Amino acid sequence: MRVKRIVCMTFAAAAVLGCAEEAPSRSTDTTRALLSQPRAADVSTSVDPSSLSPGDGTLTIDQLGMNAGSRDAPVKVIEFVDFGCGFCRRFQLETFPTIRTEFIATGMIEWKFLPFISGSFTNSLVVTEAAECVFAQHARLFGALEERLWADQAEWKASGEPEALIRRWAVGLGADGEAFDACMRDDSRLDRVNSSTAFASELGVRSTPTFWIVGGGPVQGALPLEVFRQLFTEVYEQVTQG
Repeated sequence: MRVKRIVCMTFAAAAVLGCAEEAPSRSTDTTRALLSQPRAADVSTSVDPSSLSPGDGTLTIDQLGMNAGSRDAPVKVIEFVDFGCGFCRRFQLETFPTIRTEFIATGMIEWKFLPFISGSFTNSLVVTEAAECVFAQHARLFGALEERLWADQAEWKASGEPEALIRRWAVGLGADGEAFDACMRDDSRLDRVNSSTAFASELGVRSTPTFWIVGGGPVQGALPLEVFRQLFTEVYEQVTQG
């Protein structure tokens, strides 16, 4: 995939802040900067995630995460996310529904949602493993639980018994409680959590959310919707037009 290098960017307060001292004032300028500036020194943009093998027993990238969209989509995006991340919550609630409608459902992008443990958020490991246990039962149940995790993020982060809380939510959504308990007891999905975390580390992902455009590199932060629109449109055009 021939995609121009993409610089790391972050979203803070009400402004878009990047690796330069001042961010462009318009979304079109921000998109141009994302596509043309050299990569950040601490993040590699030349690595194809499918080529990584962080260690013995580590699952391949194709075995990890939750995929949405057509396997034949010309653009592949991996969203590295921590369930405890506030900016991830903002992206999922405010921006992702439009991206799903305009880019994923239309066959332009195949999207991989890859939860990992950044080490920055309370209860994230337990909740991520619990979400994986629900995903093992059914993707639909996982989707419903994911919505609850974002909507009530503050509640589970403050909980003294996060596993019991997520179990209650999952069962209320239709999950099998006994299967959930066995999964958590046996740590049968922990290898997926550990492998996802290993891949994030190998790629140099240090902040969440990070969006890895396969063949292009990382874009960091919950950027405004219009920036994502223009960015993904330009990447799609580069890929499909050669």
